Amino acid sequence: MIRQFAIELALFFTPFAVYALFLWAAQTRAVKTPAWSPLALRWLTMAALILVIAGFAVWALYSGAPPGSTYVPAHMENGRFVPGILK
Repeated sequence: MIRQFAIELALFFTPFAVYALFLWAAQTRAVKTPAWSPLALRWLTMAALILVIAGFAVWALYSGAPPGSTYVPAHMENGRFVPGILK
């Protein structure tokens, strides 16, 4: 779960990093107030949220057990703990 959280966090900060790289490549001062205007931050935040939502959608569609598989829950067998498995 930590890996998924880190991926979503990276997806969120990607537009801001790309914009900062663009400002740096364009030889403008990235810390100038007009470069990071509220309008630019709004667009970057919307792009970041779209990336995060797309990441969650891809994660939901392509992760997990294959269709038709059966989960056998954890149980005790001859006094031993047997973890849950997918069959």
